[in-house]
Amino acid sequence: MRGFVDDIEKLTEENTDFRRVLYTGQNLQLVLMSIQPGDDIGEEVHDDRDQFFRVEQGEGEAWIDGNRSPVKADYAFIVPAGARHNVKCTGNQPLRLYTVYGPPEHREGTVHATKAQAEAHEEHFDGVTTE
Repeated sequence: MRGFVDDIEKLTEENTDFRRVLYTGQNLQLVLMSIQPGDDIGEEVHDDRDQFFRVEQGEGEAWIDGNRSPVKADYAFIVPAGARHNVKCTGNQPLRLYTVYGPPEHREGTVHATKAQAEAHEEHFDGVTTE
């Protein structure tokens, strides 16, 4: 078993894809995101999974059950299972962050260059892990 070891700050700051799955375990999944200025991830609810976010670059807003919180580099926030949420980029540069789902949300190896691609290819974790 090799797990995942890398410079997450560097990987996040260099990521230009809307969504890029880095590692999928049985109980956790690590995903990079880059949200363009004025865009968002889209309002969603995960009834059966918690989600941790860490912002590395940019400025934005985290919406959790109707409560708005400004976020920027070095901020982290957690969305508990069942909470309606959205993340929006409010700055002039992309909002670059990583997120950890527990349990996994997306299929292993998923890469969506844009939000439009992500919306066109809705897929969910199918039980296949990185290793």
